[in-house]
Amino acid sequence: MELGLRCLTPETAETDAHSALSTKERMRISVVTISFNQAPYLNAAIESVLGQNFEGLEYIVVDAGSTDGSRGIIRRYGNRISKTIFESDTGPADGLNKGFSHATGDIFFYLNADDVVLPGAFRTIASYFDKRPEIDVIYGHGLQLDAEGCPVRRLYSTRWGLRAYGFGECNVVQQATYFRSAAFKAIGGFNENNRTCWDGELLVDMALARGSFLRVSEYLGGFRIHQGSISGGGQLEAEYARDSTRLAEKALGRAAGRSDAFWRGLYRGVRILCHPVVMANKLMSRSIRNE
Repeated sequence: MELGLRCLTPETAETDAHSALSTKERMRISVVTISFNQAPYLNAAIESVLGQNFEGLEYIVVDAGSTDGSRGIIRRYGNRISKTIFESDTGPADGLNKGFSHATGDIFFYLNADDVVLPGAFRTIASYFDKRPEIDVIYGHGLQLDAEGCPVRRLYSTRWGLRAYGFGECNVVQQATYFRSAAFKAIGGFNENNRTCWDGELLVDMALARGSFLRVSEYLGGFRIHQGSISGGGQLEAEYARDSTRLAEKALGRAAGRSDAFWRGLYRGVRILCHPVVMANKLMSRSIRNE
């Protein structure tokens, strides 16, 4: 898939939609977007989904009670959105579970209201799942975007491993992660008590259920960092620390121990050897604006 480095605005997404060729897709992809007071970015998120021009798309948008005009934006799309759910929830994981409870697709994917899907992602991912029926989770790489939607950095996913994840040395770009509906249903969906790293816990639960993972070399999604986002605003830091500790213990199957510093260092070394580009970019904070 071609990596475009334009600023990803509603206008560019819509242009991609008109220029794409519509083809009959055998595989059905259900996408859930959770929306809560992200009106400045919501159009770009929705257009990036609809702009895939993927015939097998089922699009569900869940808004928990926005007061910034987001619901008006969603209503303007009418029946281009397969289902709209306007009701309160207990957090993002609950909202996602509400959305996926109505999904009927073969493949599930979710997108926050301030992130985007990169052009051509759905056809790319459908092709991978079609060729690899034994795989439950397929994920790729992504782009970090600034508040205006301009790419500032490449985001690389590493190979999946439960122990590596438990030691904090496994990275999966959520905006580039897709999974089979059967795998999602088998674990009962998201942990609704997790309000900070529900995406990571979903993958851990799928891995513990013996799900199979495949990393691909495609750039599939854009992750927007801005002051109002959880990542950009530094919100829920204490809760994130607690959730991360619990999730690490869940992945490792035990509580933290004295030998963890050794094992963490070992997995860090393996990560550097197996993913030198990832570590080099992280250490240098390399920006694609300088390439």
